[in-house]
This record gives sequence, C-alpha cells and structure tokens, in this order.
Amino acid sequence: MKKKLALMLAVTMAVGTVLAGCGSTADDAAQTTAEAETQVDADEAARADGSAEADNEGSENAEAPADADAAGAAEAGTDSAAAPDTNLVYAVEAGSAGEAAAQDNGLQTNVVTSQADALMEVAAGTSDAAIIDLLMAGAMIGEGTSYPGLTHTTELTTEEYGVGCRKGSDLASYINAVFGESYADGTMEEMASVYGVQEALVEQPASEFAASTEDSDVAYIQEKGSLIVGITEFEPMDFKDESGEWVGFDADMARLTAEKLGVEVQFVVIDWDNKIMELESKTIDVVWNGMTLTDETTSAMECTNAYCNNAQVIVVPAQ
Repeated sequence: MKKKLALMLAVTMAVGTVLAGCGSTADDAAQTTAEAETQVDADEAARADGSAEADNEGSENAEAPADADAAGAAEAGTDSAAAPDTNLVYAVEAGSAGEAAAQDNGLQTNVVTSQADALMEVAAGTSDAAIIDLLMAGAMIGEGTSYPGLTHTTELTTEEYGVGCRKGSDLASYINAVFGESYADGTMEEMASVYGVQEALVEQPASEFAASTEDSDVAYIQEKGSLIVGITEFEPMDFKDESGEWVGFDADMARLTAEKLGVEVQFVVIDWDNKIMELESKTIDVVWNGMTLTDETTSAMECTNAYCNNAQVIVVPAQ
C-alpha cells in the first residue's frame, strides 16, 4: 500500500508539471495516472496470490512430518504386537499354561519338567527361548537375580491363579474362607509383599466354609493330621530358602491354611503333568503352586477362587 501511494504521488507530481508547462496534455496525463493505478493493483494482487500459495505449501510441509510420525507410531505398535518367532525353539514345562500357549501359537518346543529347567535351557543355549509365568520371570530373571542375562519380551496370555483340590472336595470351600479372611485383615497382602507379588493379588470376597456331609476332605485331612501340598520349585510361589525350608507366597498361604485346620503342612514335589492323577490317588491333598485356571483344571479339579493375576511371557537372552 505504501508503494502504491508513493507511485501515485510520483505520477501526480509529473502530471502537475506537465499541466503547468502545457495545458493541452491534461487528458493524456489523467489516462497515465489511471493506468499506473491499475498496474499497481495488479501487482499487489499477484503478490497476495503468491503469499497465499506459500502459506499453503508451508502448511502442507508442516503436516507431512506429523503424518510420518503417525505412520511410524502405527508401525511401531505393529512391531510390539508381532507374533512370536516360529523359527525358535521354546523350552516349556510339561503340562503347563506355557506349553499350551506355545501350542496355540504353533511354536516348536523343548518340553522339560519345570519352569526352572526351562530357564536353565535358555541360559545354557540349548533352547532359544522359554515360556514361563510372568510372576516367576519377575523373581528369576534380570539384574540382581539368578539369571541376570535373561529378559522377558512378549506376553502371550493373561490369566489367573487358583488352588486345585480333588473334584467335589470341600477343601476348596475352606481355602476360599481363608482367602476371604486373610484378604480382609491384610494378612494376604502382607505375605504377598514379602515376595513382591502384592500388585498381582485379586480381591477376595468374604466366604463361609460349607462342609460336605459325606466324604469330607477337610475331615479326612484333620483326621490324618497333615495337609499334603503338591508343588514344583517355582519362585516366588514355592521355593527353598538357604536353610532348605519351603517358602514363597503360595507356601506361606498353604502353611496358614494348615494352621487354621489344626494340622501340619507337608510339601511334596510333583510331576506337574501328573498333578490331577496325584490328587485323585490321594498322594497329595491340594495343588498349590501358581496353577493357572484353565478349562482343563477347572473341569478336572475343585478349584478355589482366583487369587493372583498372571501372564505367560517369552524369555530370551538379553541383547
């Protein structure tokens, strides 16, 4: 606008000069002024159009990185949810939820007798990876643990733990009552905190023990004076301390239940794949070892309420 005014002023001054020298040229001067104004308007319109185009191009260029970032984030999300590598061999415990997860995903397996053995296989390089419980991974792998050179990656499943009793057994009802009472008074959380699993606890409802009128497992256990608990070595749920005593969150809760029953507790290491047979033959009274509640376990056993959340995770050597 300033340029336009300056040009008009210059033209007007020139016209004034011409008029002063020669009155006959007034019409020509007026026409010259009009043409100059038209040219200035055209120039400014062109500059405005150019500025608008530049703004549009800048806006498009500014949006491009955002679009690229969004695409990158989506691609990263896909990578994080990628399926497990089917070219690897995974060590899994026989009869475990980890073995079931491997089968569901079409993975090659090296079946071993315990999750602890599965970790040993990976550490020794005889298996590429292992599939174990998340709670065990938290206690057994990474810095400051037994396996600092291992790490866990993909979570294959989410699940819950329960305690398994003989089908139709009233012991499950008794344990539910212990769960409800110990959760309400804080004992369960206190025990869980010792082993770092307090965040995984499932809230327990108040529950009353319903004794069986015939063939009561609770009466049978009290009569023989011992609660026999089937376990595997599975930190932080069941494992031996430096003195050789069985400890862990599950071990401590089983011990509390035995105390309330007025009997001694006895821990027996079992073949996990034969846990149902061990129950039915009365070699053990209960399976209390981070047992995942599956269709198989709940149909073959009398199971308690879920008491812990868990997941099946892939364990590999740390890079």
